[in-house]
Amino acid sequence: MHFALISKILGLLLVVFSFTMIPPVAVSYSYQEGSEAPFLISFVITLALGLSLWLPFFRNKAELQTRDGFLVVTLFWSVLGVIGALPLIISDDVPVGFTDAVFESVSGLTTTGATILSGIDFLPKSVLFYRQQLQWLGGMGVVVLAVAILPMLGIGGMQLYKAEIPGPMKDTKLTPRIAETAKALWFIYLFITIACALLYWAFGMTLFDAICHSFSTVATGGFSTHDASMAYWDNALIDWTATLFILIGGLNFALHFAVWRGRSLLAYLRDPEFRFFISLFLIYTAIITAGLLFFHYDFEVDDALRHSAFQVASFSTGTGLTSTNAAAFPGFIPYLLVFTSFIGGCAGSTGGGMKAVRAALVFHHSIRELRRLIYPNGMFALRFGLQSIPDRVLQAVWGFVGVYITISVIFTLLFTMTGMDLATAVSAVAASLNNLGVGIGQVGGGFANITDSAKWMMTVLMVAGRLEIFTLLVLFTPMFWKQ
Repeated sequence: MHFALISKILGLLLVVFSFTMIPPVAVSYSYQEGSEAPFLISFVITLALGLSLWLPFFRNKAELQTRDGFLVVTLFWSVLGVIGALPLIISDDVPVGFTDAVFESVSGLTTTGATILSGIDFLPKSVLFYRQQLQWLGGMGVVVLAVAILPMLGIGGMQLYKAEIPGPMKDTKLTPRIAETAKALWFIYLFITIACALLYWAFGMTLFDAICHSFSTVATGGFSTHDASMAYWDNALIDWTATLFILIGGLNFALHFAVWRGRSLLAYLRDPEFRFFISLFLIYTAIITAGLLFFHYDFEVDDALRHSAFQVASFSTGTGLTSTNAAAFPGFIPYLLVFTSFIGGCAGSTGGGMKAVRAALVFHHSIRELRRLIYPNGMFALRFGLQSIPDRVLQAVWGFVGVYITISVIFTLLFTMTGMDLATAVSAVAASLNNLGVGIGQVGGGFANITDSAKWMMTVLMVAGRLEIFTLLVLFTPMFWKQ
């Protein structure tokens, strides 16, 4: 384990992160709010801490190994989550303590979008911008992690995409070519964000709200500048724009890169995970639209379709923005929406959940096992698109799904011990582990009233869900720390 190199990298990350405190200062100054001090103080503290970790080891030239990578990516979200809470703790405009501030910060950086704040409409715009910015930066970090790093670490079957992703080397070491991948991903991520903001602005949002919500939408984050979320506007054009860009954020960014490089949309249609993900979206939307009309909910057909599509896109990718009060939907609908988040978005996306590719492989593997029952001596190759899937990938996928379900059950029981009813406990697990951010039951209106112990458990689940679980769990194995 190269602790000097890890300290150097973490210090450099903190130095870079310290400069993200400057845009909220500019926002405060432009709106003459006088709320610059918390961000300037946080900038100085973060910069000083980063330099103290980086300077002693800046000449270290060791090569980062796979085990170092596990520790670096875990520290990335854990440390930045705590540091990101500084402006909220220092600010007099945000009445939160340490637990709530860390919860809000980690929720933003992991693109979860669960919030303990209320009266958001009346917060200073600098604070609102900072919350949205946390999501956007976290979303980019998620993309780089999912596309450039996790496949090389072999996390839960993600190595399936190792041969297709743009940039990383095919060996097991973390190499400088990740920087090349990151540049391409930054360009695509920025382009999509700008396009989303311009459309929001054109369809009726103020420029400030358009920028902030483009951050939240593309990062599939869920924070909003209004308590009512997207229902604040009740605008069909805004809702359909959000639905489109949420789905774009929920797709594999390596696939976006392939489309951009090939100048052809056919790359989407050729991708089996894309087809599986969009098929689920259409099926869910049809079921929920029919459900709303069957229960005679207060929607016309076009509104039922719009709100169904929006909620399905938002819940299934773990975004958490809402165009209406989905928790008040009749019958089975709120529960179905919550359960869609367990499958989540595509691999290599900003979406949460187990990822569509894993769900697709589990489905195809189950079909293969049914065929084997009928033809015990038959030879059935499992193919996903044009790829033949090796058994080691299937074992990794099943292992991941098993651990994911086990953790979900354990934490559901733990949440009930804090006083939650079962529906709320399941919802809290989905909101945090799937990086969904919204809930039903007692947390339908936010997470401010749950206990501190529940908030810390949710914070751990947010990080675990964002790091694909194994990245975090491997740190607790004795073998990991052996020389």
